[in-house]
Amino acid sequence: MKNKSFIDEFNLEVNNKVYESTNDYDAFHNKELLEELRNKIIQNLIDNKIENQPNMDLFIRNQIDKTLEGYDLTVVERSYIYNLIDNEINGFGPITELLDDKNITEIMVNGPKDIYIELDGKIIKDESISFINNNHIIRTIQRLIQPLGRTIDTANPMVDARLSDGSRLNAVIPPLSLKGPVMTIRKFKEELANIDDFLRGGTLTSDMAVFLEACIKAKLNIIICGGTGSGKTTLLNVLSSFINNDERIITIEDAAELKLKQKHVISLETRMVNYDGAGEITIRDLVINSLRMRPDRIIVGEVRGKEAFDMLQAMNTGHSGSLTTMHANGCIDALNRLETMVLMAGMEIPIKAIREYIENAIDLVICTSRVSDGKRKITSISEITEFKNDDIILNEIFAFKQAGLTPRGEVMGEFWKCSKKPKVCDKILSKGITELENMF
Repeated sequence: MKNKSFIDEFNLEVNNKVYESTNDYDAFHNKELLEELRNKIIQNLIDNKIENQPNMDLFIRNQIDKTLEGYDLTVVERSYIYNLIDNEINGFGPITELLDDKNITEIMVNGPKDIYIELDGKIIKDESISFINNNHIIRTIQRLIQPLGRTIDTANPMVDARLSDGSRLNAVIPPLSLKGPVMTIRKFKEELANIDDFLRGGTLTSDMAVFLEACIKAKLNIIICGGTGSGKTTLLNVLSSFINNDERIITIEDAAELKLKQKHVISLETRMVNYDGAGEITIRDLVINSLRMRPDRIIVGEVRGKEAFDMLQAMNTGHSGSLTTMHANGCIDALNRLETMVLMAGMEIPIKAIREYIENAIDLVICTSRVSDGKRKITSISEITEFKNDDIILNEIFAFKQAGLTPRGEVMGEFWKCSKKPKVCDKILSKGITELENMF
């Protein structure tokens, strides 16, 4: 909870219309002066170590009054300055309002005056906010991660953390980042997407939705692949909603992003090394341990290394219905990358044996993409049919075929469905699920 301060009291004196207009930065004529005054006040607060002041409220009031003395500012402009300082003290500096905006899904800080946001799937530069300098960015990062017991400094110049609202923060500072501190925050909507949202947004068709629901209920092992920001985790959340409520589910992630609604869910999260360079718990450690926890399903947020082999082992030893995501540009690329990750585990296994292992473990590969107009699409759903001539054979069941762009830049295309009955339909039917009988 934010403490009531003289800043709040000041804003009570301003009528509602004036107060709301303080958010409209473009309405001010002397923007440069307001920016200069804001920077001067914030820098003074930092230089004088505001957190060490015995009477913080009085100190802030004096700093603001001293800085604004002699300037002929309107009530609206003063309210704007006061709110910026309030964000700095009780919030997270210039990005406070971006964090509060539910329509913004990504915040990217590349420099003091180089800030981008993702809005409705499109990345745009936000010209209305800025930091004072690189130290101001680092201070904001530290304020964000301090409640989590994390730190960032020259000894630990990189941090990946989950904020209290579930947002994912990644920050890199010098010497690792050559252009200065860089921060990326991926926000997640409070209201989770569901399959109906996907249908309304054109992410998939009704046939694809019915097919995927049947695959989940039949406990097929599924990999979801795609690029960064393509909607892999969102799709994983949606597919997990089809899992029966009586199953014991164990989720394993670097930073917990999955929000499963089932009652019997155990969420595990990795741990970084401590100051002594010990205590690290990796995804691989958690996958191995999860096998001893009597899981009905194992959901790995993302596989990116040695844990791939242990995950395949789980899928091949009775833990069917497992789900995971990985970075790859397509279904074939996903299997090639999975093969590489198994080799990273240091297992002296021939390539042929690894491919056979993958073929036995994985049933379905789903590829998601963020197309040029910012919308997310499921661009391919493929099944692994057989292992032939030392290669894994894929059969594409559904696909999105892009035809071009409209004059407004929107992607045109259509979803395609194979006419031949997929091999996985037999496995689905054997589980008593009959919804796909007339689909192909």
